[in-house]
Amino acid sequence: MKSYRKELWFETRTRRSYINITSQVNASINESGIREGIALVNAMHITASVFINDDETGLHSDFDLWLEKLAPEKPYSQYRHNGFEDNADAHLKRQIMGREVTVAITNGKLDLGPWEQIFYGEFDGMRKKRVLIKLIGD
Repeated sequence: MKSYRKELWFETRTRRSYINITSQVNASINESGIREGIALVNAMHITASVFINDDETGLHSDFDLWLEKLAPEKPYSQYRHNGFEDNADAHLKRQIMGREVTVAITNGKLDLGPWEQIFYGEFDGMRKKRVLIKLIGD
């Protein structure tokens, strides 16, 4: 059994962003030499997310609208967390979208459904953050 670890780093230009990282995860599988196993991909920051969904810009806009209704960024004063920071909404958005995904590796590739892609979701951007890829298998 092999284990492989890699970090991806991001620094978005906007507060919120969705980045398709599927090809980077597949590249990590190729680097690892693992043919059969499990891929764990998780955000290493509490204001970012990793999730699986369709790569469609309308859907990404819908995520933004929906998340903003559930946890609006402003007014900052509505959140007890916002004292020294103004990112309470980002913590809540991450909680909704999730921390990580686990995907089977089959024949050296992610075993995803027809439209499934892996995304990094940023909810408090404009600073460096990372994603961990952990692969386990043979």
